[in-house]
Amino acid sequence: MNDPTVSLVIPGRNCARTIRQCLDAVVPLKEQSDSALREIIFVDDGSTDDTADIIADFPVTYFKGTGRGPGAARNIGWHAAACPLVWFVDADCVAEPDALSLLLPHMDDPIVGGVGGSYGTMTADNLLSCLIHEEIVERHRAMSTRVDFLATFNVIYRRSILEQIGGFDERYLKAQDAELSFRVMNAGYELRFELRSRVRHYHPTRWAGYLRTQRRQGYWRVWLHLSHRGHSAGDSYSNLIDHLQPPLAMLILFTSLAAAIVHALDHPMAWWIPLALIILLAAAQLPMTFRLLKRLRQARYLSYAAMSFIRAFCRGIGMTQGCLDYLRKKSRPDPTADAQGK
Repeated sequence: MNDPTVSLVIPGRNCARTIRQCLDAVVPLKEQSDSALREIIFVDDGSTDDTADIIADFPVTYFKGTGRGPGAARNIGWHAAACPLVWFVDADCVAEPDALSLLLPHMDDPIVGGVGGSYGTMTADNLLSCLIHEEIVERHRAMSTRVDFLATFNVIYRRSILEQIGGFDERYLKAQDAELSFRVMNAGYELRFELRSRVRHYHPTRWAGYLRTQRRQGYWRVWLHLSHRGHSAGDSYSNLIDHLQPPLAMLILFTSLAAAIVHALDHPMAWWIPLALIILLAAAQLPMTFRLLKRLRQARYLSYAAMSFIRAFCRGIGMTQGCLDYLRKKSRPDPTADAQGK
């Protein structure tokens, strides 16, 4: 590139617990004489904690967002960016020293519209966090350099492409990263993935919060796949078996209810169908569980199967809510009604 300089955009809401560590990692990159990173922009998406006070301690350009969610905050950031490349990092992520430099060579190819990296972890002492992290790493290890999906926790996009396609769709409160990826590819650009580029993430540590997030993910995935047909069978990160698990979980609930009704009428075979479906859903957890055990050689990763089994029901509930809303509204909800997500 003639001008490979980079603007970093960090969106955040109520991130006082993590934003200092996030900025401690990237501000030194900007201060290096040979660094491509020229500016750091933080967009505060309606924080009510001490986030703004912490930002004031750093050489960062601060923007007050509208409280409409991360997609809207990122749009404010990249619109204000002065450089041709925009690096997005989440406020709960701590970039490793070479995270940016490992991404940049991919952008020398003009056909590449964006490149993303992988995760490290800041919460290695928590079982739930380890299960989440190692599953993500296992999936990233299986991805090739050319991909059809990029997350926004550690990704570079060309500012010109964001202008061309209109940036993030602000109606999405989740899955806006996948939605953007699909439109970048539809515009004729490639997406790249660099496993070595990592930002260390504060993964969830509490089950209730994590499962609520998974329900919201399921909700917004419905809107994503109904708006972008042809991606529901899988992508670079997930496969058809992953995508079938939430509907299968809902089928278990439906057939179990039906079996309870039939059983009340003294039908001896009432529970065979839900039992078979439960066995099928449990079996779907085995490939990833075995991969984690093989790589990590720690018995605690057997608990991944239980986590993923329960997660399928939360995603399924969210997908059911999304389907019902889609049938009723036939358009995506206005995020101003609930910027925290469904």
